[in-house]
Amino acid sequence: MPSTYTSNTGIEKPGSGEQAGTWGATSNNNFEIIDRALNGVVSIEIAGTSHTLTTTDGVLSNGQYKVLVLTGTPSGTNTVTISPNDQAKIYFVQNDTAQSVMFTQGSGGNATVPTGATKIIYADGAGAGAAVADFTGALSVTGGVNATTLEINGTQVTSTAAELNVLDGITANVTELNYITGLTSSAQTQIDSLSSSKQANITGAATTIASSDLTPERALLSDSNGKVAVSSTISSTELGYLDGVTSNIQTQIDGISTSLVDDPSPTLGAQLDTNGNSIKFGDWTILLSGTDLLFQYSGDTKIRMTSAGNLDVEDDITAFSGI
Repeated sequence: MPSTYTSNTGIEKPGSGEQAGTWGATSNNNFEIIDRALNGVVSIEIAGTSHTLTTTDGVLSNGQYKVLVLTGTPSGTNTVTISPNDQAKIYFVQNDTAQSVMFTQGSGGNATVPTGATKIIYADGAGAGAAVADFTGALSVTGGVNATTLEINGTQVTSTAAELNVLDGITANVTELNYITGLTSSAQTQIDSLSSSKQANITGAATTIASSDLTPERALLSDSNGKVAVSSTISSTELGYLDGVTSNIQTQIDGISTSLVDDPSPTLGAQLDTNGNSIKFGDWTILLSGTDLLFQYSGDTKIRMTSAGNLDVEDDITAFSGI
């Protein structure tokens, strides 16, 4: 009876009564295959864009190793075909090439090991429709046997072991954990910074408006206690009348009441004294003195008209054109 072979590793099983006197060599070969399958590590140099990883029944071959260290200089993404397609396999793969390596066995699906990454892959040995799956999924470890970098979905994890241990025992659900999305620096540092700079309660002038609305359309002022308050008389409309003012309003009003710019016309050319009882035209002044109205020239009274209707003049009366 001829030899048969195990389904997944190609270990030879001699037929009953076969290989008399030679079974020792077969057994030793089988032990080598078993040793490779249990803890064997092999360095495989790959090139170009394709490579075949073969397991040959009864023969020592690379496909029997547990750990595959890929080296070489592929010209692009290299496709490694696991052969034959009816053997189930579990491989630990370290990709030390500068290209990604894709493992395939049939039409059922493939698994890719990025450059520099370590992956655990599984080939289901289902024949033409065989699939290769990545046990580590989105997890990737780079750095070879001395791996120091962990990536999840291609993003490097930079947290230290101590920082990750803080998560131990966390009971937050996915929604709660997603609240940290978008953080650009330590959340605790940001919280501490805000806590040290904020006030516990509203203090100072704003205490009067902390919990209620102000009277609408009123001017704001500082009351006798230094608090924000609303004017009881000045409306926002009245306050708006100040728009365009360029200097002290009272000063401007006082200036208007004490003088008008010199001008030949009585309306604009008159100058009023501070008591409002005289009008000046050049050197002439009309002055109300008691109940008398005086006409003065350079300070000298030339004509006086009394409340009784009397008219006094300093010199002779001369008609301007007729009298």
